[in-house]
Amino acid sequence: MTPGIVINGQYQKKLDDLLVACRKNLRSLDEDLISRAFAMSLEAHKHDLRASGEPYFLHPYEVALVVAKEIALDDVSVASALLHDVVEDTRFELKDIRAEFGDAIADIVDGATKITDIFESHEVTQAESYRKLLLSMVNDIRVMLIKFADRLHNMRTLEYLPPDKQQRMARETLEIYAPFAHRFGLAKIKWELEDLSFKYLDRKEYDLIARQIKVTRKEREHYINKFVQPIKKRLEREAIAYEIEGRPKHIYSVHNKMLKRAKPLEEIYDLFAVRIILDTEDNNDCFLVYGVVSELYKPIPERFKDYISVPKKNGYQSIHTTVVGPEGRLVEVQIRTRQMHAVAERGVAAHWLYKEGTALLSKELEGWINWVREIFEQKTDDAPRELMESFKLNLYQDEIYVFTPKGDLKILPRNSTPIDFAFEIHSNVGVHCIGAKVNGRIVPLNTILRSGDQVEIITSKSQNPNPDWEQFVVTHKAKSSIRRWIREESRKKADSGKELFEKKLKRAKLHYSEDDLTKFVHQMRFDNLHDFYAAVGEGKVDADAVVEQLELRAKHPTQEFKGTPEETQTLFTKFLSSAREMATGITIFGSHENLMHQYAKCCNPIPGDEIVGFVTTGEGIKIHRKDCKNIISLRLVESARLVDVNWPPSSGADFIVAVHVSGKDRPGLLSDVTHAISTFQNTNIRSVNMDSKGPIFDGQIILFVKDTEHLARIIEKIKKVPGIIEVDRFVG
Repeated sequence: MTPGIVINGQYQKKLDDLLVACRKNLRSLDEDLISRAFAMSLEAHKHDLRASGEPYFLHPYEVALVVAKEIALDDVSVASALLHDVVEDTRFELKDIRAEFGDAIADIVDGATKITDIFESHEVTQAESYRKLLLSMVNDIRVMLIKFADRLHNMRTLEYLPPDKQQRMARETLEIYAPFAHRFGLAKIKWELEDLSFKYLDRKEYDLIARQIKVTRKEREHYINKFVQPIKKRLEREAIAYEIEGRPKHIYSVHNKMLKRAKPLEEIYDLFAVRIILDTEDNNDCFLVYGVVSELYKPIPERFKDYISVPKKNGYQSIHTTVVGPEGRLVEVQIRTRQMHAVAERGVAAHWLYKEGTALLSKELEGWINWVREIFEQKTDDAPRELMESFKLNLYQDEIYVFTPKGDLKILPRNSTPIDFAFEIHSNVGVHCIGAKVNGRIVPLNTILRSGDQVEIITSKSQNPNPDWEQFVVTHKAKSSIRRWIREESRKKADSGKELFEKKLKRAKLHYSEDDLTKFVHQMRFDNLHDFYAAVGEGKVDADAVVEQLELRAKHPTQEFKGTPEETQTLFTKFLSSAREMATGITIFGSHENLMHQYAKCCNPIPGDEIVGFVTTGEGIKIHRKDCKNIISLRLVESARLVDVNWPPSSGADFIVAVHVSGKDRPGLLSDVTHAISTFQNTNIRSVNMDSKGPIFDGQIILFVKDTEHLARIIEKIKKVPGIIEVDRFVG
C-alpha cells in the first residue's frame, strides 16, 4: 500500500471487487501492486468530479475493471489503467509513478497520456497524434488496450456530456476506435463501441431497431432452442464436449445489413444465429461438428467460410456456415474451439505471453504488427489528409485471400487489385509492375481480385508507376508507394526544369530574386516555383516564352503583360511532330528558304493556323499563332521583331488536325465515332487514343481534312453520336 494513503470502507469494497475480478481472469496477480495503484489513483483524484457529478476516481476504476474483466491482460495493465489519467489531470508527475511503480507502468501511463484526445486539434495535429498512437502500440500494445477501455467507459457515460460533444465523440469512436478494436480482435468491445456510437448518431433508428429486436426476442429464442436440439443429441452421442449459445444481435450490425441488403429487419436471416464452442484442442473436431450440422440441415454452399485453415489478420479463427433450418428459415452457425473463442472475444489479449515480466507477441500477430510498421515507413511522405484516409481505409475492411503462383497466401482488403497484390509482395515488384495474370489469364491492372484467385505479376525494369493507379488501389502500402514515386519524379523534373530555366535566364542576362519569380509564376497560375519548374522539366511550359516575357518586363516595367503558357499533352506532342513533318520549313516574305525556327509551346501552332514569327536572339525565329496572348503583348512593344511567315504549300490536298472528344462511355461508342468520321467524304483517321474513367471517356482523334470547313462538318457529325458531350479542335 502506498504510504500515508488510507482507503475507507466504501472504497475498500471497490478494491475488493477489483481484486476478485483480477483473481478470476488473470493468470498471475500481484495484489499489492493493484492495491498501491488503487490508493494512488484515489488520492490523486480525490478532489475531482466528472460531468455526471460523481467522483472522478470512479472513471479510472471502471476502466481498470474493463481491463480486468473484458480484456483480461495482466496486473500491470490493470494498475496502469487505474493510473492512466494521473499525470494529465493531477499534481502527481510521471517521475512519481516511475519511482513508485517502475518503468513498465510509467511508460504505459506516459503513452496513454500522449495520445489522449487525439482528434481535438486540427488535421495536421490529428495525423501526428495518430502516429504517436501507432508508435505506442508497437512499443507496448497495452497502451492502446487501456485506451479502448477508457473510451468504452466514456461512451457508457456519454449521456452527461453536451450534445455537440456527444456527436463528436460518437463519430470518432465509430470511425477510429471501433475499427481499431476490430483490428485488435476485440469483438465484444468493438460491438459495444459501435452500438453506443450509433445510439448517439442516429437515436431514432437505433431505438426502432432495438424495439424490433426486443419484440422478436422470445420468438427467436424459441426457434433457436428448437433448432439446436437435434445438434445437441448428435454431439452428445459423439461424446464431444460443447457449449451452444445464441449469438446476441448488435444493433449497428443489423442496421448495416439492412442497408447493404436493402431489406427490412425481419428478412435479415442471421438474426437466427448460434455459436458452437468446443472444449477441445483438436481443430479437426470443428470440421466434424460442421459435418454433423450439414447432415441435419441443408447448408448453403456460398455462405461457407473456413477461417480456421486461413485465419483473419487479427488472428480470428472459426467456421461459418448458413443452413436451412426448420420452417425454411436461414440460420448462421459458427463453430470454434474454446481457445479460438477466446481469441475472437479478446483478440490481442488472448495472444499475450510472458517471459520474465516482458510482454511478447505471438507469431499470429506478426502480420498485424507489420501493418503498423508499414505506416511508419511513410511518416515523412503522406500529407495528413492522405494519412487519415489510409488509416480509415485499412482499419476496418473485409479481407480476401489470394495466392502467388507458388501457393503462398496473401491477405488483402476487399476490392484489392493486382497492383495492391504486387506491392504486398514487395515495393519493387509494385513499382515495376507492367501486367498481371489472374488464374492464368492476363487481366487489366484495375481488376478486382476475389478470394481464391491465383495472381502472377509481370514486371519490367523499364516500367514505372502510373499516377492513375492511385485512383483504384486500396491498400495503404500501394497508395503511399505510388505517391512517393510521383513526388520523387516531380522533384527530379523540377530540378532539371530549374537548371534549364536558370541557364536561359543567365543567357538573357536576367536576374530575378526567388520572391519576384514566385510572384510571376503565381500570375501564370502555378501554386509555387516547384510546380513551375516541374512543368518546364516536363516540357509543358516553354522556358523561352517565359524568358521573353521577363525580358519585356525588364525593358518595360510599367507595361502589363498577360499570357499563361499552356500545358501540352503527350499525344498532342506526337501530333505536332506528325503535322509539322508534313510541312517542312517555314516561308518568310514569300521565300521558300528553310529558315532556322522553333515552335512556341505557349500556343502550339499547327498547319492551318494563321501564324507569325518572332525573331529571338541566337535561336532563330519562334513561330506563334497570330492570336497567341504573348504575341498580342509583343506587338505593343517589340513589333519590329515580328515577321510575316507562312506554312509551305502542302504536298497533298489534306492537312492533319487533332480533335478532342469526351462523353458518357458505353459499349460500341468508339466504333460509332470512327464510323461517323470515316463515312464523311472518306475522311482518313491517322490515330485514336481514348481513356475511360468510370462512366466517362476522354480522348483524342488525329485525322486528315481538306480545309477548316471540312473539319467543322466532321465535328458536327461527331456531336450527333449518342453519348457525346463535347467535341472541339485540339490545340494543346
